[in-house]
Amino acid sequence: MGAMTSRPKDITGLGRPTAVVVMTWLACLAPLSGAEFHELDTDRDAFTPATTTAKVGTVLTEASYVWIDNRGLPATNSFPELLVRLGVRERFEWRLGFNFEQNSGGSVVAAVEVGEPPEGQAGTEEANLLYGCKLRVTDQAGWMPRSAAIVEAFTPVAGDIWGTEPSATYTFGWELPAEWRFDTAIRYARAESEEGWFDRWMPSTVLRMPVTDRWEVHAEWFGSWTQGLANDKVQPFAGPGTHFMLTPSFEIGCRMGWGLTRDAAGYFVDAGAGWRF
Repeated sequence: MGAMTSRPKDITGLGRPTAVVVMTWLACLAPLSGAEFHELDTDRDAFTPATTTAKVGTVLTEASYVWIDNRGLPATNSFPELLVRLGVRERFEWRLGFNFEQNSGGSVVAAVEVGEPPEGQAGTEEANLLYGCKLRVTDQAGWMPRSAAIVEAFTPVAGDIWGTEPSATYTFGWELPAEWRFDTAIRYARAESEEGWFDRWMPSTVLRMPVTDRWEVHAEWFGSWTQGLANDKVQPFAGPGTHFMLTPSFEIGCRMGWGLTRDAAGYFVDAGAGWRF
């Protein structure tokens, strides 16, 4: 008989595919030689936008998938929540984006504005283009917070077509000891429903806490209040979030929250990424 050959043993005790995945994650978690990690300050990281603008000459791209558990209605699927931020001046950026939403239930838990579907009925689908700009207004100096203003609009391109919805946001906050950050914002949108145009006010506040130079966690409260509908809605949410920087220019993150009133969705989860080039 010919000599029998045997395959070399996998010294990790894992199958080859599993070992590759584990080694890849270990490589991501391992310190990068000489790399310095600085926050990308993505707006998708929380409902409260960052108080900074994209750096001059860079493109900061953000994307997410959001799942919303609507009470008594089909769950909403929202993706890709795409936002492209173009740094063109030291304090100014252009913003372009796109999103598609299935079974819109009216709950606003991300940066994409939506109209209000008929009472007790989820919309079939909705696709929007986002366009606007962001201006850094002040830098932190003592009690003076760092702040920024966002002006943008959302134009439907598919689905239950409603009119273009303008939106304005003012966000401000302070860097605290131990590199903690406390930010708050107020956002206003002029939206449309089958009853006509109405106002939507969206305050929010978030406490951001770094764990390492690559890993940050946060706790956030935000909400949506409508004004001008036959049955106005109060939809507050609260929940945690986190993000981890795989490289100095790429991060992944997840946030979730629970609705605090019967008007609000029961639960949502948001997973996404941000990368700068």
